[in-house]
Amino acid sequence: MVRLELDKVVMRRMKEDDIEMVKSLIKEGCEGTENRLILHVLTRPLCLFILAVISSVLRCLVHSFILALAIPVFLLIIFLKITMPRSTGVLGSSRPYWDYVGSSYRGTQDETLPNPFSRISGKTPGTKKPRRKITPKDKDKELPTENVSPEREQEAGLVWVADCDGEILGCIFRESEKRADIRRICRVVTGSWYRREGLGRLLVHSLEQREMEAGALRVYTHVPFPSKLGEAFFRKLGYRQIGEGTDDEEDFEKNKLETPERGFLGHPLTKVFYKDL
Repeated sequence: MVRLELDKVVMRRMKEDDIEMVKSLIKEGCEGTENRLILHVLTRPLCLFILAVISSVLRCLVHSFILALAIPVFLLIIFLKITMPRSTGVLGSSRPYWDYVGSSYRGTQDETLPNPFSRISGKTPGTKKPRRKITPKDKDKELPTENVSPEREQEAGLVWVADCDGEILGCIFRESEKRADIRRICRVVTGSWYRREGLGRLLVHSLEQREMEAGALRVYTHVPFPSKLGEAFFRKLGYRQIGEGTDDEEDFEKNKLETPERGFLGHPLTKVFYKDL
């Protein structure tokens, strides 16, 4: 664990040069999520019942109790492994994959989120060029800059990265504006060395502040069903799960438009949380 000085963190828009670093960060932060989702689906009562029926049929064909149990489970896991990324996609959105190039920032001057810790300490955080060395393999991976239309850029959404001395420590994804006064957080990821330091809370609070100043009234976020840490994180930030407590008629109508992601046999894969700004 590395002690992080939050007043030195700059939360700026992601650029094309940051895409590979952000992808690596997401891969590290989401490690194991897919396996936990598959285990969650496999242990649902309806799924267990169907597996039991198939195993009973196979028991008469293969004459082996162990194989009759293992074959349907193995085949279902393979099926879920293939279809899960497509069915889940970017949590809380209808898109199967994120358009990183479209959501990259192309301005000459960095667009940043407010950092309240810098105001408290009196320090002005600055950014440096990334310290990652470019290898010949990286040069081969580099693609020519694409021409991105304003329509694609607006549809792609926004990505903000937490930058400290040129190192990207975390990121937060916000989907494009689909409904007036409503925003949706799709991902919040922090590096493994900088967790429990307040970085994730800083990213969420800063984005909320920006969207509130832009006129947003409510923020939604989707948490993978087995993620107890993600659920506890957003509850501490004042988010409530849809269906908890008593909602008035207006809240009920708004929440009806925000449904959880569903996977095999219609089982919910995410819990939907919201917060009024």
